[in-house]
Amino acid sequence: MKMIHIALLQMLSAHTQQENLQKGLAYCRRAKALGADIALFPEMWNCGYDLTDDPAYIESRAIPADGAFVKAYGDLARELRMAIAVTFLEAYDPLPRNTVVLFDRHGKKRLHYAKVHTCDFGDEKHLTPGDGFAVTDLDTAAGPVKIGAMICYDREFPESARLLMLKGAEIILVPNACPMEINRLSQLRARAFENMLGIATANYAYPQPDCNGHSSAFDGIAYRENQPGSRDTLLIEAGENEGVYMASFPIDEMRAYRRTEVHGNAYRRPSLYHALIDEEIREPFIRRDRRD
Repeated sequence: MKMIHIALLQMLSAHTQQENLQKGLAYCRRAKALGADIALFPEMWNCGYDLTDDPAYIESRAIPADGAFVKAYGDLARELRMAIAVTFLEAYDPLPRNTVVLFDRHGKKRLHYAKVHTCDFGDEKHLTPGDGFAVTDLDTAAGPVKIGAMICYDREFPESARLLMLKGAEIILVPNACPMEINRLSQLRARAFENMLGIATANYAYPQPDCNGHSSAFDGIAYRENQPGSRDTLLIEAGENEGVYMASFPIDEMRAYRRTEVHGNAYRRPSLYHALIDEEIREPFIRRDRRD
């Protein structure tokens, strides 16, 4: 059975961007030695998710998507023959973006995603939200796999994973920077279950500010033939410490499960979902700091 091996790079950020660059490169080499097809970084790795309420400070931390920091990971992906999903605060007009770029094992950029659901109740109000979700065909040693991405708070909107599923995603990469506790882990488990896809999440290790490790992966397979009842879709949940945590997705079994089970897009009734795209917000959900 074909397996897609994803390395969850659960790290503590260093004091400088250059130190983060070198540490990230070293962790990618460790991931390759462990047999990874894809190495996944936690959210905004270049600066360790170091944001404040000062827009000028945030601008000073942003880097170009085609700059030396990001390019170094594309070069390493080609050298190691391993896909790398690197995260960074992207220099962008009018405000920076919270971004992940996925390089394939040939060093080619396959996905460039900016966080759609920015945390506008906090410092991310000084960022530009992304404008959509995308899926790419990623060439791996185990064959092609359809990969999508969402970032941290995107997880809390079922629409994020649903759209990626509708676009064909088989595995969603989720860079993260927040405390992963039972409810957030339950959200990820639910996104995998209801869309019959894999979810791989990389978080910062403890004691990174407001982070606690617990990177995780779910394969979305709730039922197995000849096994009674349902099963836990959890593949791995890391502890709090730094490390490279490997998640192996049984992609052939996941595809077979999708062809027969009842979730995903099998029995949806989209003609009845008009309220989902109604842009009016009513009490009790009105927030003065929400951006249009």
